[in-house]
Amino acid sequence: MATTEKNYGPLFDVDGFSVIEQDDGVPFRARNAHMHRTWARTYTSLPELYIQPESQAEIEKLVNLARRHRRRVTTTGSGHSPSDMTCTSSWLVNLDNFGKVLSIDKETGICSMQAGIRLHRLSAELAAVGLSLPSLGSINEQSIAGAISTGTHGSSIHHGLVSESILALKITLADGHTYSCSPVDNPDLFRAALLSVGALGIITEVTFKAVPAFSLAWDQAIDADARLFEQWDTTLWSQGDFVRIWWFPYMRRAAVWKADVVPQSDIDSGKVAYRDPPKSFCETRLGYFVYHNLLALARWVPCITPFVEWFVFGLQYGFRNGDRTRVSAVQPSQQAFLLDCLYSQFVNEWAIPLHRGPEALKRLGAWLQGLKPGDVGYVDHGIPFSSKGLYVHSPIEVRASNSNVHTSAAANNRPFLDPTPKDGPALYLNATMYRPYHRDPTYEATKRYYEGFEWLMRDLGGRPHWAKTFSVAPDEFAAWYGDDFASFRRVRDAVDPNGLFVGPWHRRYLLGSTLPVNNVLERLPLEEVGFVTEPAGRSGGLLVRGAQSIVVPN
Repeated sequence: MATTEKNYGPLFDVDGFSVIEQDDGVPFRARNAHMHRTWARTYTSLPELYIQPESQAEIEKLVNLARRHRRRVTTTGSGHSPSDMTCTSSWLVNLDNFGKVLSIDKETGICSMQAGIRLHRLSAELAAVGLSLPSLGSINEQSIAGAISTGTHGSSIHHGLVSESILALKITLADGHTYSCSPVDNPDLFRAALLSVGALGIITEVTFKAVPAFSLAWDQAIDADARLFEQWDTTLWSQGDFVRIWWFPYMRRAAVWKADVVPQSDIDSGKVAYRDPPKSFCETRLGYFVYHNLLALARWVPCITPFVEWFVFGLQYGFRNGDRTRVSAVQPSQQAFLLDCLYSQFVNEWAIPLHRGPEALKRLGAWLQGLKPGDVGYVDHGIPFSSKGLYVHSPIEVRASNSNVHTSAAANNRPFLDPTPKDGPALYLNATMYRPYHRDPTYEATKRYYEGFEWLMRDLGGRPHWAKTFSVAPDEFAAWYGDDFASFRRVRDAVDPNGLFVGPWHRRYLLGSTLPVNNVLERLPLEEVGFVTEPAGRSGGLLVRGAQSIVVPN
């Protein structure tokens, strides 16, 4: 169906009050003049309405009103994705006021909650009754719905995505009705909703299985990355219940963090006592300030970046290798998993087969350092982009997961868009470029780094993390995911045929560009189209503006 682009007028009177009808007794909690920013301030948008519903009826009402008034609906939580996925010039929904725990069964661990609850609050409420989330990523600011929708993961070969513990969902679709789904009830909708990237509807209720509360006894040390490679296929990833690594490409060193589960009974009996780690350099006010300003200086003098890595992370972890750098702690799991992200950043993260990790790091290191035959650490990287004059930030975060332990297509609980391999564990490589004081690193450096990084990830059979920065076309995703991608598209097209939840991000990565028909773009009737970007001013990043599609009569 042919469409053109049009901006609709505001839905407010001269005093700024909503003029949408509200005669059914169900509140419509909307306001205008809201500025939406991603956490890293990489993108800013100005939604026409910012809506914070407090009940299921209010969510259904806003969806019905959006459809009637031909507005796209986008849902946002913490905005931790550095992409423009949650940006809109139409209606932006936030579920922070729809975040209650509805029920907890202490015996079975089965819990139900409204989908807007943030992970830190959920963790606290579970801990109060002796339960815990089985695994977490490095931050806990996301809502449970946001963590599900973007494929959040931790770092353990015993766990996959955070969504692997989900037993059932409720989701409000474009028709304004709310549907239940699970592995046995609407299983295709369930598998699509487990990683939906916001393209299906609004997840409103989550039921998942928690585990008995546990703590983590962890330790961390830094060593040469050669030691890492020696242990890769034997003990590296099995030495603890959870393992994660930070790799420093210029120093060719790696900090290894490993943690083992401590049952709550051992804490309660006094057999094991809590103890916090010593405060690291970057956790001090001085360290935070010094590193931030060195990163800012490196924007103007990029060649100092390897020195910054050596200096800051020498102070952070130690200038020598081995046991003398080891630190340890015992903490509740919801505390031990967390990591301070420090500064605004671009993040490009891909999942590759775990066994290809040493090859990935060796090739990436050889490329970044411009190694030649005969140099220590040289391998033929094969990356067809020059690294001359290219300096990148560190560390590269290295984490493992395994979706095959608890989920599968046969069990109807593996997301269609799970980026990890179906035949073994995955390795996530997270390439970060910091934005000191919300100012981008040079465009050329970031572009060339991510071009080379993504080329290597493709060469190793990788697929990107959906919430991060990447450049992949829909036809590539279709080839990589095969029948799963087709199944996701089939479910999406069935539940939202007019594109009420579709925006430029979805068109760019999921739906693809369609050829012009009589010089008019082919778009879904309610789809938001045509993001135009401009500098966001002193706040940094880009301001994005979109327009609503309208049907052109034939």
